Amino acid sequence: MTASFHTTRAHSFNAAAAQYAASRPSYPPALFDAIEELAGRPLAGARAADIGAGTGIATALLHGRGAQVVAVEPGDGMAEQFRLAHPDIPIVRGDGNDLPLLADSVDFLTYAQSWHWTDPTRAVPEALRVLRPGGALALWWNTHTLDVPWVTAQLDRIIEHFKAYGAGPAVPVNGSGTRSAQADPTGGLDFAERTVRWSRHVPVDTHLANIGSHSLFLVAGEEQAGAFLAEERRILLELFPDGTVEETYDVELLVTTA
Repeated sequence: MTASFHTTRAHSFNAAAAQYAASRPSYPPALFDAIEELAGRPLAGARAADIGAGTGIATALLHGRGAQVVAVEPGDGMAEQFRLAHPDIPIVRGDGNDLPLLADSVDFLTYAQSWHWTDPTRAVPEALRVLRPGGALALWWNTHTLDVPWVTAQLDRIIEHFKAYGAGPAVPVNGSGTRSAQADPTGGLDFAERTVRWSRHVPVDTHLANIGSHSLFLVAGEEQAGAFLAEERRILLELFPDGTVEETYDVELLVTTA
């Protein structure tokens, strides 16, 4: 993927911010339990910054755990949606490569589904700059459960339909160290890894809106994405005739302390 195409995909969410907020999955309480365990400190009362906060899905959960959290988001559309949904949580504009935060200013620096949009050669030094001594950098992703047959079959259809737009095979990385190596190619950070499985039950149309809010669908355009989603709706209703989809996720969590 070229740098310019990567940037296009990163900014594609701004036009679909409301869809993103309405359909994307959240995160389970067990994830935040694991973050506190691996960081060796509670979120309650801690100063935190959630980077690439998007519409605020993770930021609101950190706030709910008692953290004094500020959101950092580069995109106009996502920041606007964030302010509508979370007027009581501060948000500033910026990204992980050049954090608009003071040195030694936060106890937790979090990236929910957003670290892969950074350049780690810039984002790692920035993270270490703004973390207080003993502070924790936490990165996590809701990932596909490749041991669930219908999920794997759907991924295969997505890869085939969107291969011209950068779709590639999903690679199992749970517990392999692969995610840590991807997160910091220099190997300078010592990540502890944890996987948290969870699921949610949603209407078929919510599931389709969820996958349709991913960057592959957004950059492909309405005609390409619409054709796929129409056929996928037919397939899903055969699999889930009551119209409710059980989405199962493995949250891959990486935590390191400064």
